Amino acid sequence: MEIQNSLFKNIAQIISDARQTAYRSGNSIMLRMYWEIGRLIVEDEQQGSYKAQYGKASLKNLAGQLGLEFGKGFDERNLNNMRAYYRSFPIWNAVRTELSWTHYRLISRVEEEQQRLQYMLLSIDNQWDTRTLQRNIQTQYLNRTLVPTTAHPTPPQFIKDPYIFEFLNLPSDTRQTENSIESALINHLREFLMEMGKGFAFVARQQHIITDTADFYIDLVFYNFYLKCFVLVDLKTGKLGHADIGQMDMYVRMYNDLKKQADDNPTIGIILCTEKDETIVKYSVLSENEYLFASKYRLYLPKEEELVQLIEQDRIKFELDHEKE
Repeated sequence: MEIQNSLFKNIAQIISDARQTAYRSGNSIMLRMYWEIGRLIVEDEQQGSYKAQYGKASLKNLAGQLGLEFGKGFDERNLNNMRAYYRSFPIWNAVRTELSWTHYRLISRVEEEQQRLQYMLLSIDNQWDTRTLQRNIQTQYLNRTLVPTTAHPTPPQFIKDPYIFEFLNLPSDTRQTENSIESALINHLREFLMEMGKGFAFVARQQHIITDTADFYIDLVFYNFYLKCFVLVDLKTGKLGHADIGQMDMYVRMYNDLKKQADDNPTIGIILCTEKDETIVKYSVLSENEYLFASKYRLYLPKEEELVQLIEQDRIKFELDHEKE
């Protein structure tokens, strides 16, 4: 029986590997085909110096001809996608064939070149499916990070403001308790980790910390493998207050003393609140401690205008607070 099981496993592995190879090969061929079609369309437009109206009519005629010859898949909309795909990745070697055509259709809609490359790499590194990628582009995943990513990770590169928890499907028109939000986040742990960002792993909920004089419970504890440190998260359903900041500062100090290992970097503390009083932020330990952060969160996906405004406000405030460093 063991020999048969071993034989089955070996054959199953061969079949699985062959299918994966066939998929990757087929996907690569399709991506290159669409890229070449996009290149020809763009070059033809440039050579003809088409105006917008004439170019649109020409593309519609081309789609009709291709449809008659090759069937579905070459309509005007998809030809436009191929054109955008080539314009977004004009060098073929920049295209990573681990991603699907749908991934590239979504990424090609991102205006900034650097962000297109980042979304491509994040999709590969984190194995984002197309639904996850679309959600992250829609919620401006990259723009919500406090500072741009560099070669040497620092805590602000892993902190977002605001965090978007629309995946919890909690009503935003009623007051939620901290416990109900915390429970919902644990029930949607995969989405929560994705929203937290790269390298986060869940450690504990309501982690019990015992000192000589008292017991404490930390809402959520994570570990980040890129920063090589623990990350403590405290949920608040209202506006940030002095007591909230003092509590998190104490938790971080306790964790560094009682839980952090010798090869771990200093612990990070994040307070998630619905609103921040900037006066309290400015005149508290938040302004001077590089390991303490306060970020807003939303239980719904804000409208684009609101989201842009939130991101811009927090980016400016963060830069002003740290310009003297």
